[in-house]
Amino acid sequence: MADVVVLTMSEFGRTVQENGIRGTDHGHATVMLVLGGPVRGGKVYGRWPGIARAQLFEGRDLEVTTDFRNLFGEIAVRHLGVLAASPLFPGFALKPSAFPGTL
Repeated sequence: MADVVVLTMSEFGRTVQENGIRGTDHGHATVMLVLGGPVRGGKVYGRWPGIARAQLFEGRDLEVTTDFRNLFGEIAVRHLGVLAASPLFPGFALKPSAFPGTL
């Protein structure tokens, strides 16, 4: 288990408010889960943005607080030992200081 890290991410979030038929529409924010032996688990990483209307993205969606590339980059660099991470996300500079700290 010390060598296993599983990273999963939803492709979409849901709106905060119900729509006209009491469901929710596709939203902006998402969720990512990281599991495995090296993971510093037992906590939620990220910042809660709040759900007051003024705190929502475009007045309807939970605000994104963690760029998925920083989490994916942390796994690639710290767990997989990728030395040149720039090809993973062209035009995005990975900075270890921005990694969430899951490992």
